[in-house]
Amino acid sequence: MDRSLMHPKGLARVPDFLQLMRLNRPIGTWLLMWPTLWALWVAAEGLPGRDVLLIFIAGVYLMRAAGCVVNDYADRHFDSHVKRTRLRPLATGRISEGEAQALFLILVMAAFVLVWFTNLFTVMLSLVGVVLAFIYPFMKRYTHLPQLFLGAAFSWAIPMAFGAVLGHLPFEAWLLFAANVAWTVAYDTEYAMVDRDDDLKIGIKSTAVLFGRADRLMIGLLQGLTLLLLAWAGLRLGFGGFFWLGLAAMAATFVHQQVLIRERDRDRCFQAFLNNHWSGLLVFAGIALSLWPAAGP
Repeated sequence: MDRSLMHPKGLARVPDFLQLMRLNRPIGTWLLMWPTLWALWVAAEGLPGRDVLLIFIAGVYLMRAAGCVVNDYADRHFDSHVKRTRLRPLATGRISEGEAQALFLILVMAAFVLVWFTNLFTVMLSLVGVVLAFIYPFMKRYTHLPQLFLGAAFSWAIPMAFGAVLGHLPFEAWLLFAANVAWTVAYDTEYAMVDRDDDLKIGIKSTAVLFGRADRLMIGLLQGLTLLLLAWAGLRLGFGGFFWLGLAAMAATFVHQQVLIRERDRDRCFQAFLNNHWSGLLVFAGIALSLWPAAGP
């Protein structure tokens, strides 16, 4: 085999870096984006300011990319043993460890620059977000609950959004945060079910491994908790029918996911994971429509 194909140079390396940052697979970006937009719309009581909206949208892309880089760096010695990940750039050596470290720092620094255009309170909150993004990938070595750390990392944009808009964190911010943590653990358990057989062989820990045959039940309980916490937030915020319609639609996607994971087939578990894009979008649509400006007299 031509070794130049394994170790391309110049612009031929761009696809490897795009793959490392998962810019070719936007599902993770959307799963981070939707709860961020929930929080921005709730905090602003409608359409947020253009500047803060653009800052958080760009920040989502940067921090999701940074999270993917550090995840692959942490798993660089394991990915080659997992069917789904064996061809990732770090696992094959197409990108070096030093290059991955440098890219992670560049992405985090770019996101940090964006946060400086908000306020000091949000800047301080962002430091927690960086720590969560960095430590999550390493947790699968020490605990069967790495998904819980991912949930905290994927949810930290919620208090940051409230901080940027309001300068403080109302109780509703923490309700949305808790709901998103529960939702993230549920959908990332579906994702972990895809790799469970490989993870058991190489000793990687996950909620899918921990839950075992109770995986569907635990996912269902977490999905139910997500709905309850979002409903509590909706009641406190006085949302109207559009929000409840969106929440009902999210519940319908959860039922669909339970059907998909029923036989624990790898491909169908992955389809269930992907379906969560619609879960988050439907809740956002309900929030946005509930906060739509009322028509004048």
